[in-house]
Amino acid sequence: MQTTPINNFWQFNPDYWFKKLNSSALGLSKTEAAKILSESGHIKKSKSAFRKEATLFIGQFKSPLMLLLIGAVLLSAFLGDTSDVFIILFIVLSTGFLSFFQERNAGRFVEKLQSMIALKSTVLRDGKLQEINSYNVVPGDIIILNAGDMLPADCLIIESNELHSNEASLTGESYPTAKLVGVLDENTALAKRTNSLWEGTNIVSGTAKALVINTGKNTIFGNIAKSATTIIETKFEKGIKDFGYFLMRITLILSIFILVVNLLYHKNVIDSALFALALAVGMAPELLPAITTIAMSAGAKRMLDKKVIVKKLSSIQNLGEVNLLCTDKTGTITQGAIIISGAVDGLGIENEYVKELAYWNAYFETGYANPIDEAIKKIKLETKVMPLKTGEIPYDFIRKRLSIAITTGTDKVLISKGAFKQIISICTFVRLSNGSIENIESHKTEIEDKFNQFGINGLRTIAVSYKNINNDHISKEDEADLIFAGFILLEDPVKAGIIEIIEELKKLQVNLKIISGDNKNVALSTALKIGIKNPIVMTGQDLFSASPEALKHLVRKTHIFAEVEPQQKEHLIQVLRKTYTVAYVGDGINDVSALSAADIGISVENAVDVAREAADFVLMEKDLKVIIDGIKEGRKTFANTLKYIFINTGSTFGNMFSVAIASLLLPFLPMLPKQILLTNFITDFPYLTIASDNVDQEQLNRPGKWNLKLIRNYMIIFGIHSSVFDVITFLILYYVLKVKESAFQTAWFVESILTELFILFIIRTHKNFFKSRPGKYLFILSFIGLVLTLILPYLPFADKVGLSPLPFLNMIIMLIIVAIYILTADVLKVWFFKKHFHS
Repeated sequence: MQTTPINNFWQFNPDYWFKKLNSSALGLSKTEAAKILSESGHIKKSKSAFRKEATLFIGQFKSPLMLLLIGAVLLSAFLGDTSDVFIILFIVLSTGFLSFFQERNAGRFVEKLQSMIALKSTVLRDGKLQEINSYNVVPGDIIILNAGDMLPADCLIIESNELHSNEASLTGESYPTAKLVGVLDENTALAKRTNSLWEGTNIVSGTAKALVINTGKNTIFGNIAKSATTIIETKFEKGIKDFGYFLMRITLILSIFILVVNLLYHKNVIDSALFALALAVGMAPELLPAITTIAMSAGAKRMLDKKVIVKKLSSIQNLGEVNLLCTDKTGTITQGAIIISGAVDGLGIENEYVKELAYWNAYFETGYANPIDEAIKKIKLETKVMPLKTGEIPYDFIRKRLSIAITTGTDKVLISKGAFKQIISICTFVRLSNGSIENIESHKTEIEDKFNQFGINGLRTIAVSYKNINNDHISKEDEADLIFAGFILLEDPVKAGIIEIIEELKKLQVNLKIISGDNKNVALSTALKIGIKNPIVMTGQDLFSASPEALKHLVRKTHIFAEVEPQQKEHLIQVLRKTYTVAYVGDGINDVSALSAADIGISVENAVDVAREAADFVLMEKDLKVIIDGIKEGRKTFANTLKYIFINTGSTFGNMFSVAIASLLLPFLPMLPKQILLTNFITDFPYLTIASDNVDQEQLNRPGKWNLKLIRNYMIIFGIHSSVFDVITFLILYYVLKVKESAFQTAWFVESILTELFILFIIRTHKNFFKSRPGKYLFILSFIGLVLTLILPYLPFADKVGLSPLPFLNMIIMLIIVAIYILTADVLKVWFFKKHFHS
């Protein structure tokens, strides 16, 4: 059982560790692995369901205002006012339970999402390859690694072939580190431990077999994570936090003012304190954490139905802000189904030998599975000879080529295929259609013209070269003086309906830019096929040569970026972010830095591990339509969250401001503490259904954007509007109808709840409220709240909460005031949003 990390393991060879860890070249047995897993303790033990739910429930009452209110209730109980205590505690506990059940359901859904995107590792168990969840890897396991894999543990390399890993997360060195089998001195620095691989890093190129030494908290990465956990805050999370502080300051100032005024007027100390606290709870956005969690989990559930897996809930809000989508061509713009349309020599003549070379290169490739090789392997060959593989130099994104050595029994041949520029740069000869070999210089111009013409015709090309060799072992140094054989012509047809989908993106005010490694002619051809008129194409070389100032303007006008190097993608995304909120779609190793740099990273389910890990969202289908659905859901979640914020800042702030005025005018409290909490309780029910509310198409068509200034303006304008009607209510009740304390409190209780219920229907849309259909549950619960409010003063226990039956005239007057409030609020709302959104 491993309870402490094994240090300095790089100073011993694999055989030493096989004995120490009771493993072998065939890996562990399933039984032994299961035993080690249960004993190792490296997996964090999850809390029991009861403990998790109990913690969540207690968390509903942790806010400072809620704790103060509970403390005041206990003080009231100590002084003997038990009826108030039970009523207020019932309301507080009911609100807590309501929020708890909603958050619990949201949390369970998030756990389901996390299990769907768990990383997998390929290990040897009982001598057979087996794919398991990465957190089930144990010391002694033998893990098989390919380009794109994330390391789930600290390992010692047993076998390697042109292996390079990215260790920037540990060493800060961005350039890939070469790795190979060996034994090193125990004092070797981390960056120079070339025989070891580390958790949290990833394989950039090559293949390897490695022995797992340390897992979980015993790894270097685990120790770092334990001592320094960094939580990156999204724009929306920061906005919510700033809003919370802003509202808290206003709440405390008004609550203290109201308390002081009531005490100066010699009102009951306990009642005044409870009244001020109840107001603070009513004004404070105590449901905001629950509302945002519920809204985001509901959004994540809808997105899952539309084949989008959400990795981090708060990213949904950022997705709603996106106004630029950057994507590659394959699988999004095109069908992603590579079709081989020809195999030609350097001068464009069909050639069977080029077909053979490409086939054997793809057939024996083991380092980096890709759709091009899968398509080439479907080629039908005329030859029946089956060669043997003797060596491989895996593909990487620096060389942009893959080399395989084969023997036919009589000849030993090195076959290299890859990007045209990288292949032709290592060729000194060319093979012509008649089989003769000539110096490439005399044909280079013609070959390059053919390459360009293929691109103009919309065909992608893979160049193929070869040479005869004498040795069995090959290395990168052998990739020289090759013979240029010709091209494999690839076609990836544009997706049906892509033009309509791009038009839909425009309606959503989302720009589309394509970032591709293909040559500019292929990119230009694709742009024309998808309906871009006069497309502007910018190459990687153009990006490199442009000044920072010029680049900022150039990228805005460009439709397609072609011949872009992997390292340029991150820089390009950073430049675009100065103008746009950027979502980037990528699924390869070369996309990882761009995925991390974008505001929103989007990958696909079958992407390499490191790309899925870097992304915020994982698509079950690589399709622009799926991304469009995701953007709409992000905007819907954003809009529904803002509804609660607007309601909380508008009517509630207005009510508090009104109470401050009423405290100066009235000889009694305008509403009892328990009545304020009951008001909060009745309105909380429909508020919690906001997450499922309908959102107008006009709001979905506009990127959401967090704007604290807009919220402040809304609060002032609608707060004043609400206060005007409250003051009118006070004046009519006290000076015209001359009602007593209980009748006054009852009338304002009814008016307050009705205005808060109706303002929800007004604020939920930017149009006139009667032109927009609310969500079913929002309507039903609001209607129940309305009926309950109107009948509550007439129920037998009404006096327990300080309510008394309202005379018919008083009720009619309250309803008239509410009706005028609704009409004027709706007109004011339409004007406000038109002014701020220029729509």
